[in-house]
Amino acid sequence: MSSPKDRLLLLSSHISNEGKVEKNNNTKIEENKPRLCCKVCIITGAGSEKGIGRASAWIFAKNGAKAIYVTDYREDLLPQLAKEIQNKYPNVAVIPRKVDAASEDDVKSVIDDAIKKFGRLDVFFANAGIVYPVDSLNLETSKFMEVMRVIIKFINSVFLAIKHASTAMKITGNDKKESGGSIVATASVAGLRSGAGPLDYSASKAAIINMVQAGAWRLANTNIRVNCINPGIIETNMTQPTFEYARSRGTINKVGQLNPLQRYAVPEEVANVALFLASDESSYINGHALTVDGGLSSSIPIVIRR
Repeated sequence: MSSPKDRLLLLSSHISNEGKVEKNNNTKIEENKPRLCCKVCIITGAGSEKGIGRASAWIFAKNGAKAIYVTDYREDLLPQLAKEIQNKYPNVAVIPRKVDAASEDDVKSVIDDAIKKFGRLDVFFANAGIVYPVDSLNLETSKFMEVMRVIIKFINSVFLAIKHASTAMKITGNDKKESGGSIVATASVAGLRSGAGPLDYSASKAAIINMVQAGAWRLANTNIRVNCINPGIIETNMTQPTFEYARSRGTINKVGQLNPLQRYAVPEEVANVALFLASDESSYINGHALTVDGGLSSSIPIVIRR
C-alpha cells in the first residue's frame, strides 16, 4: 500500500509548481471520467418507493458505477428497481438483494458476494433507517428500553457497515491497485440539536455522527473515508405521515418554513450529496457530518418575515 504522501502526489499531479492547473492523463480525478467509474457500490435501505436509497441507486448508475447492490430488509420492490435501472443504464450491473442491515451475517454476505463477483468494494452507503414515533418521556422505563433495543439495531447497522466494508475496501487486485473506499451513513439534523425528532431517535442519530468521526480515525492510513449526511425535513416514505397530515390540513406550504430556503427537500437532493461523498471529488473529506437542511441548523429557530 502506498503512503499518504504518495496518494497526495497522485491526487495533485495535475497542479504545476506555479499553481496553474495542467491536464494530466494520469490524474486520479479525470475530467471526462464518470464520477463513479469502475466503482462497486452497496446501498442499504433502497427498497422504498420514495426514499434516499432508491434515489441514490439511480444517481449512482447515471454517474457510471460498475455495479450497484440495491438492498433492503423488504425485497418486494427491489427486483423492479434493478430492472428499471438496468434498462436505462445497461452497462451498470444492478443486483437486488434482501439484506437486514442490522444482521452481521447479511451484511457480511452481500459484501462477500461483491468481492467474489467483482473483486472489489468501493462504496458502502449505510442508509437503512427507522422511525419510532413515540413520546419517550411518557414511557415506562421498561417500554423505553424496548424502544431503545430497536434503535440500537439501527446504530448497529452503521457499525457493521464500517466494520465489514472497511475490511473489503482494503482488498486490492488487478483493477484496484490501492486500498481505499468511501463509507457513507445517513444520520440526521436530529443528531445535532433538539427539535428535529423524538429523544430516542435524536440520540441514535448523534451516535451515528460520533461513530463516523471515530471510524475515520480508526481507519487512518487506509485511504478509506467515513462520513455521514444529516438530512433536514425531506419527503420520503418514512416521513409520509407528516406530509399527508400537512396536506390534509392545507398547510403543506408551511413544511420547511423555518429554514432560509423556505421549503422541504426531495430524496434526489440528498442522493446528490451521497454521490459526492462516494466519489473521488470528496477525496479530502473524512470524519465529517455533512448537513443538508436548507440552512435550518445555521441559526436558532426563527419565523422568517415575508
